[in-house]
Amino acid sequence: MKIAIASDHAGYRLKEVLEKDILCLGHEVLDLGTHDEAVPSDYPDAAEAVGGALARGEAERGVVVCGSGVGVCAAVNKFPGVRAGVCHDTYSAHQGVEHDDMNVVCLGQRVVGQEVAREVVRAFLGARFSGEERHLRRLEKLKAIERRFLR
Repeated sequence: MKIAIASDHAGYRLKEVLEKDILCLGHEVLDLGTHDEAVPSDYPDAAEAVGGALARGEAERGVVVCGSGVGVCAAVNKFPGVRAGVCHDTYSAHQGVEHDDMNVVCLGQRVVGQEVAREVVRAFLGARFSGEERHLRRLEKLKAIERRFLR
């Protein structure tokens, strides 16, 4: 699976650790920056890079990191077809994929420790959408909301 990953300066160190883990899990990584924590960068830019990659079909899933995870989550969810969640535990990470077809996980370097973040990403990447009728019905409702506002 191809995974787009990006961060602002506040999430840079965690992004670098997660990128290595994703590669070790056998996935391809599209590193969209930032590439230096010393240079201030804005979370909407990191979110736009990942959301754009998914929207263009350049990646199947995304990981985006900022200080809290909240800013990047708000920004990346502006993209059609992106379903992102802030996850600081493994249950939310796998359940978000299994029930909600979540395709981007958002993490906060200042909130979650490195080992927990690694576990969260493994849970996110290892999960698959269940396709159960109730989850399909709810997913279609989300898509319908999105379509109403894309006109």
